[in-house]
Amino acid sequence: MSADSRSAEKFIIMPYRKAKGKLSAAEMRPASSEAGAIKIATSMAERYAGVAAYAVQVDEESGDMNAPRLLVQFGEIPSLTED
Repeated sequence: MSADSRSAEKFIIMPYRKAKGKLSAAEMRPASSEAGAIKIATSMAERYAGVAAYAVQVDEESGDMNAPRLLVQFGEIPSLTED
């Protein structure tokens, strides 16, 4: 199935802090490309408990993000599935 014109692939970096044994998301950062996302995540890795770079499909109309694809991970990150 091809993506329709309302959907676009975007690249985001999610850093995570650890406090009292729990991970919490810090401020999400955008990137302009897959290589850029990996480079930013790599540079942030030493400052956070965990950092992940993702490619996500974004619905241009609603802003909803889905179908995350992990590009790179450093340290500890939460699972994408919340069972």
